Amino acid sequence: MLADGMKFEELSIAWIRSALPTLAEGFTSLPPTDSPSIDDSAMLAVLQETATRLRENYPYFHPLYAGQMLKPPHPIARAAYALATWINPNNHALDGGRASSEMEIEAVQGLATMFTWATHLGHLTSGGTFANLEALWIAGQLHPGKTILASEQAHYTHRRISSVLQLPFDSVATDPQGRLDLTVLESRIQKGDVGTVVVTLGTTALGAVDPLPEILALRDRYGFRIHADAAYGGYFTLATNLDAETADSFAALTAVDSVVVDPHKHGLQPYGCGCVLFRDPSVGRFYKHDSPYTYFTSDQLHLGEITLECSRAGASAVALWATQRALPLIRGGEFSGMLQSCRLAALELYRRLHASAMFIAPIQPELDIVVWAIRGSTPEESSAKARALFDAAARRNLHLALVHLPQSFFPANTWLTSAKVAPGPAQVLCLRSVLMKSEHLAWIDAIWERIEAAGQEVLTAVNTIT
Repeated sequence: MLADGMKFEELSIAWIRSALPTLAEGFTSLPPTDSPSIDDSAMLAVLQETATRLRENYPYFHPLYAGQMLKPPHPIARAAYALATWINPNNHALDGGRASSEMEIEAVQGLATMFTWATHLGHLTSGGTFANLEALWIAGQLHPGKTILASEQAHYTHRRISSVLQLPFDSVATDPQGRLDLTVLESRIQKGDVGTVVVTLGTTALGAVDPLPEILALRDRYGFRIHADAAYGGYFTLATNLDAETADSFAALTAVDSVVVDPHKHGLQPYGCGCVLFRDPSVGRFYKHDSPYTYFTSDQLHLGEITLECSRAGASAVALWATQRALPLIRGGEFSGMLQSCRLAALELYRRLHASAMFIAPIQPELDIVVWAIRGSTPEESSAKARALFDAAARRNLHLALVHLPQSFFPANTWLTSAKVAPGPAQVLCLRSVLMKSEHLAWIDAIWERIEAAGQEVLTAVNTIT
């Protein structure tokens, strides 16, 4: 139970109690074993202490947490994950995860079908970072020594990963909407040393979607590889309420060479669950290896033969499989509707911010991330107000995030000062909300009420000081 009349979802606990006997029936032929000696009262005391410590977290599960990319797993994912831990399968090899490996293959097939891929090679990973590492590792095998390009708004791990793989890396400027600048990109490609372009469908700061159809046209002209980092945004391919240009980019995912999507973001899964997919299954040749002890019970493909990771939680695959069975990845379905609610919530918050004299919302959200600044005479003043509003909102149980954006993302007349403002890379501290819970749409009034009240508190404090 939670304070203020809100309850944690407890149905999943009842589901587990109901399903455990069914699981146990599969092993009735085994001779009985002695149960481990467990001091029930001692374990309960430790668990109560654990629960007390966990209260120190922000309320990531609640709609008033509207900051970073954090959302609770679906109850069926929680229950299926917990059920699998009684077996604790390891999906590195079929010996360690017979049923869960099959479930992983089926779940990954569902993700590939979401991108309309008829053939693929893919598997789950511990998260988007490792999934992107595998994609760029394959890119380096196919184009050894060639440069990886990504936008300035792409996730910082691409530069790190390229360094780990000892591949050259360059970042490419973005347009004022945070998307890859096509003119700058083509100019860089013309140098002739580019092997792979990372296209981000949903940047983590803005939710910006790079113009994939136009980048595919450049690939046809110059012959590089395209890797789509859709760790955050990939599931929006199912949404039916995107702007036409954004929808075209998601539709074009069918033609990329590899794609990463994180089920532990919009896929309603516990951490960590990422996925990497390759359109050409023959890239599996680069993974080929022999092991004297893990592959001996089947002639079928082992997931461990097409991954760089070894031990991998079979429970993650079980949870994803169960979730996709309950909420199929189809347009017009319940899961698709959840994504559409997230986008509607972002558009409504943007509308209110854009209409307010207190705030500046420079970019209409493409997905469900909203970023805004507070009006001020200078970027420095605006940044200071943003930090103050962040704290004032938290005192009202509304938890936001902070992000630095280039001044170039704002109109030239944004700042009220006549003093010359430094151009170029200078940054402005802004507020940021990821409205990735479908419940956020119903909570927009409550969120907006707190944002306005926090903003008024900040302005009052500034006026009192001045």
